[in-house]
Amino acid sequence: MAEPKQVIVIGAGISGLACAFRLKQLGAPVILLEASARVGGLVGSVRKDGFLFESGPQSFQGTEPLLELIREVGIEGELQRADPRAPRFIYLHGKLQKIPMTPQGLMASSLLGLKSRAKIVSEPFKRTKPPTKEESVADFVRRKFGHEILEYLVAPFVSGVYAGDPEKLSLKAAFPTLEEWEREYGSVLRGAMKSRPDKEKRSGPPPLCSFGDGVGSLAGAIVGKLGDSVRLGAKVTSVGRSANYQVCVEYGERNEMLEAAAVVVSTPAYTAAHIAAQISSPLTHMLSGVAYAPVAVVACGYYERQIAEKLDGFGYLVPRSEKVRTLGTVWNSSLFAGRSPAGSVAITSFIGGATDPKIVDRSEDEIAAIVQDENARILQISGSPVASAVWKYLKALPQYNLGHGHVVEAIRDGERANPGLFFCGNYLEGPSLGKCVETANQTAEAIQRHLQ
Repeated sequence: MAEPKQVIVIGAGISGLACAFRLKQLGAPVILLEASARVGGLVGSVRKDGFLFESGPQSFQGTEPLLELIREVGIEGELQRADPRAPRFIYLHGKLQKIPMTPQGLMASSLLGLKSRAKIVSEPFKRTKPPTKEESVADFVRRKFGHEILEYLVAPFVSGVYAGDPEKLSLKAAFPTLEEWEREYGSVLRGAMKSRPDKEKRSGPPPLCSFGDGVGSLAGAIVGKLGDSVRLGAKVTSVGRSANYQVCVEYGERNEMLEAAAVVVSTPAYTAAHIAAQISSPLTHMLSGVAYAPVAVVACGYYERQIAEKLDGFGYLVPRSEKVRTLGTVWNSSLFAGRSPAGSVAITSFIGGATDPKIVDRSEDEIAAIVQDENARILQISGSPVASAVWKYLKALPQYNLGHGHVVEAIRDGERANPGLFFCGNYLEGPSLGKCVETANQTAEAIQRHLQ
């Protein structure tokens, strides 16, 4: 007989792992079910020919909830922090140009024209109001700062964070603080200055982090703490409800019915839609409507002597106007130690996204050839990589497009209509690892209140 207060978490990406861990801390009996043979979702670290490659996120911002989790699972000593002064670059007008990281730096840079720089200087002294209807990121930036800033800076940044299309991405859903600052202060720059926490004023923004053995170390450490609460190769085929929730699980040829007082669905939205089918048609409809962008990740290792361009910094992004298909490239071995053997460098590129979805129709070899040729031209690389790896994701990142806020609210309405059913994932409150952990903690605490 199942424990009456048992909680079942479906999906062992970072959201599911963090939620299960927090539930266990709160004293709830928990089972974490994962359909595949490994945990972590897109997060994964692979060693190949002496190089350390990441299959998904290359690093993470060390937000307080995430750093607290790292301390609790015992791997704080493995934490690596990138140099916060590491420059970022944009490939513009056929060459790499350093991105100024402050408004003052932008003023002195030739990256933008005089008209664009004037818009930045004058923005804190003007007062504007957001439009009454929901606004896209592109419309917001054009309205406040002009097309050049959208094309050269914001659109590449959106590609790097969401692999998204700024013409479709909702400002309120994807970057809610910008909308709040304009609404409250009439200026995003004035709002940013007034809203900056005292701690950040003293120490700067959260550091960019990884681990000695890669980002995947976090998933492995959480699994170590969860122990036999984790079940791999456990595919959930249905979830039903009577007095409690009944979860039907398929382990190869064997089936099992589990009973739980609460169920957390921490899979991607399109998988969650199938899981919720027996419980709520409206929920299934809303979850099915969350769009995802395809992305391919291409990791390469080279000898230093093969690269004429000095790789000193974070890496570079590419505006779509440059007619380069690669969205951006991270210089991993410039940021963190142990990414490549002595005399070598490791870099990782991203290609595809909402503005180039057809790229994933090509083979991995074709995708790698496109990226390697473009990097060779931009970074002046001679010869083939010493080592390489390609990961192709048909549905990589959820898109916070126009109307996404209404979708999230409808999902929350579905939770309220089905007490004991919870949704947790990167399509709800933000795609970053820090946001996933923060949302997972909040979900676990809401479950504790439900059980009480």
